[in-house]
Amino acid sequence: MPNQHNQDQLKMLKEKLSRAKSFAIVNYDGTSAADQVKLRSALKDAGAEFVVAKNTLVGLAVENKEFAESLNGMNAIVLSYEDEISGFKQVVNFHEEEKKLEIKQGGMDDKVLSIEEVFELSKLPSKDQLIATLIARIQGPASGLVNVLKASQKSLVYVLKAISEKN
Repeated sequence: MPNQHNQDQLKMLKEKLSRAKSFAIVNYDGTSAADQVKLRSALKDAGAEFVVAKNTLVGLAVENKEFAESLNGMNAIVLSYEDEISGFKQVVNFHEEEKKLEIKQGGMDDKVLSIEEVFELSKLPSKDQLIATLIARIQGPASGLVNVLKASQKSLVYVLKAISEKN
């Protein structure tokens, strides 16, 4: 019979996975405590979390046999709560900067992601960047019209004359 600590850990992992929009399984072997603190801080700022748990508990919490091959060694799970790719971005950045941390697999919307897919998703712009780009594109034509209308009357006459000569 499993002990109470493992049951509590499993319950906590299932709850965190249910809230997460995506997750990645990473091997943290070779990272120092300072490295982990740095990574945890970056993940926290991005709305993600780094959780170390027993491989068997992670396997039970994930409830997908396709992750079984990744669950050997010193593994942690990176959970993204606010944005689907924010955790992926931070883990990949840490991996590329520090040359540590092996990314094994990821998961999003009941889909198992390969290492390559995790790296590709990490290159996408964040949700905030996409929203800012969309707003800038929507505001572009309107702000151009406002600038023309705010110009002095003389400039407006020149613009109207140019338009009439064009036709």
